[in-house]
Amino acid sequence: MNLRICTTAALILLLGLLITPVGAKDVNSNAGTSAFPFLKVNVGARPVSMGGAFTGLANDETALYYNPAGITSLEGTRFIFGYHNYFVDMQSGFLGMVRPFGYDKAIGGYISYLNYGDMTETDQMGNVLGEFGGGDWVLGLTFAMKAFEQYQFGGTVKFIYESLHDYSATGVAVDLGARWASDRERYTAGLMIQNLGVQLSSLGEGDKDNLPLTFRGGVSTRPRGLPVVFALDLILPTDNDLGVALGGEYYELRPFFVRAGWNSFGSNYRAADSDDNWAGMSLGAGFRIDDMGILKNAEISYSYSPAADLGESHRITLTGGSF
Repeated sequence: MNLRICTTAALILLLGLLITPVGAKDVNSNAGTSAFPFLKVNVGARPVSMGGAFTGLANDETALYYNPAGITSLEGTRFIFGYHNYFVDMQSGFLGMVRPFGYDKAIGGYISYLNYGDMTETDQMGNVLGEFGGGDWVLGLTFAMKAFEQYQFGGTVKFIYESLHDYSATGVAVDLGARWASDRERYTAGLMIQNLGVQLSSLGEGDKDNLPLTFRGGVSTRPRGLPVVFALDLILPTDNDLGVALGGEYYELRPFFVRAGWNSFGSNYRAADSDDNWAGMSLGAGFRIDDMGILKNAEISYSYSPAADLGESHRITLTGGSF
């Protein structure tokens, strides 16, 4: 039995084991107990508009977040600039770069941040004392390489910093990913371990918490004769229940792209008596531009994600590079 058959069988077995408990309704006893929950906020307008189903696809600059092995599929130096208008006054951003070297290796790096916005500080009597803010930062350094032509492996070391008022917390983590792609990438599959690490210091003098360790498995396909990419992810966080992400991208109108997706974690945004059925859905579009002056082979993408009682979420991402 060759390596391809072994790997494919292992992926099918893993996805089968993961999908079994999808219908379970019990609440995970570890929900909401992890440090640095912002590490679970998806990045990039294209993947988000596809429901976050990107572990197996991972064929653009956002692979830095979804599966570091995927950066070896990029050609030339590539850049990504992302902005996210989150709930309430929160905003986040993602800045990254990928650079191949040699025939089969690539390095990358990114900075991701989340700003909480301004909050009002009061004393025990409710008297307003002023305002304060907070935010989170992640610095990631990535290395990836190809093996056996169709297999890629990658890892990211992440340094984490969180601040709130006069307090701060730090942590370190690694992401480990593997990806397989068939000829011309008609079929792809990926596995990912995310946020494997420790909290070095906590806010205040409290005990240190676990990081939101997450296991991801994903596949994608471009059906022959159809101008569509379909993707599926199964996401198993240690601090929540199993999640499913589904997405698609329609590219018949190139350089214009249309995308849609669904993520089961959207149900977490609804209040108990909410009848909002759109939470978890996402829509988006992209437009590719061959030459923007400083950036070549660029693409501007947008995504919209309704989040029931929490409001709406908008992302815009610019990617590009040079050859």
